[in-house]
Amino acid sequence: MDTLTERLVLHPFSVEEAERVLAGTPGDEYRWEGGYPFADELDVVRMFLSIVEEQGDPAPFGPYIVRRIDDGAAIGGIGFFGAPSADGVVEFGFGLVPGVRGQGFATEAVLGALAIAAQNGAKLARADTTPDNVSAQRVLLKAGMSEVSRDGETVLFEIALSASEPA
Repeated sequence: MDTLTERLVLHPFSVEEAERVLAGTPGDEYRWEGGYPFADELDVVRMFLSIVEEQGDPAPFGPYIVRRIDDGAAIGGIGFFGAPSADGVVEFGFGLVPGVRGQGFATEAVLGALAIAAQNGAKLARADTTPDNVSAQRVLLKAGMSEVSRDGETVLFEIALSASEPA
């Protein structure tokens, strides 16, 4: 099921879409923003197909294509690294093509993913980035997450979730 935000739709990957992404063909009904799919997105798609083959569809805790509502263009991806742990912790990551960065889309996508997590039983969401990725850190902070630890390689962010998180 798609999750709408103000300017974006988070569309869960299907096997068909994943295969199109790997083949480099967007399909007739959608277009891709320049630079999509990027290398990290291809890795996510391969991992998704492997999980589907071994365990079944991970939805709602799988990967999502981030599409602009106004033109339907794929501009990036956001996804969970599996279902919440026994104590309700879910981890996620995101990435957008360079041409759309700095326009608030990443923050909006993160807010959408946090809503999906909360509505599906997660109690805490976690994301990390590298210390030099200041843009990603700003996105996570704007989405209401807090920095909880930092070392030479990783900056970790968390946010407590409640089932009343908006879609």
